[in-house]
Amino acid sequence: MIPFRPLLHTIPLFALLLSVPAPAAPTIAGTSVDLAVEASRPAINDVARATVFAEAAGATPNELGKRVNGLIADALKTARGYGSVRTQSGATHSYPVYAKGGKIEGWRMRSDLTLESADPAALSELLGKLQASLGVASLIMLPAPETRKKAENDAIVDAIAAFKARAKVIADALGKPFRIRHLTINSSGRPPPLPSMRSAALAAAEAPPLPIEAGDTLITANVSGQIELPE
Repeated sequence: MIPFRPLLHTIPLFALLLSVPAPAAPTIAGTSVDLAVEASRPAINDVARATVFAEAAGATPNELGKRVNGLIADALKTARGYGSVRTQSGATHSYPVYAKGGKIEGWRMRSDLTLESADPAALSELLGKLQASLGVASLIMLPAPETRKKAENDAIVDAIAAFKARAKVIADALGKPFRIRHLTINSSGRPPPLPSMRSAALAAAEAPPLPIEAGDTLITANVSGQIELPE
């Protein structure tokens, strides 16, 4: 005779696991409040960045290439005399110029060169020399990465302190303690541009150094989040 075995032994283990109810999702015991604050710190603009360009018009692209490339080569040669100035080649564009009937009557070409330095006086002097043959498309002062990072960190600390202070004001008004449930932190800051446009065709002689005022960039940290006030 086959011995009797309890039916429970024949039920697969996964079936038993499926029968166990899942734990309930945690609920917030109390009142939740959303908050958002911001704080700012100034960062000294200790880096100057300029974009200069060579531009010409002519009958053929080959003719333009020789002229524009020659101007950029001369600018790079001049810039090498300033060890504190970093140079980087930018975009080069050439495009046809059309007559009224749609026929190509000539070509234009432009090539950019970016200059950057932590010595604004040196860059200003260099720009004065380059304006004899090149145009200045833009000039901007901005914080160096390490300068910006320090101001950003200080602004974040200030913003978190402001968030906690605001949370305490709300909690005290309701006569309850609070705890922070989550925080979202962002930062931003952009220096105002200092536009300086000068046509290469009008620059007949070496110009005096461009005036540069460093100023500050305001770095802002935004902190948003939620606090919980227990019942």
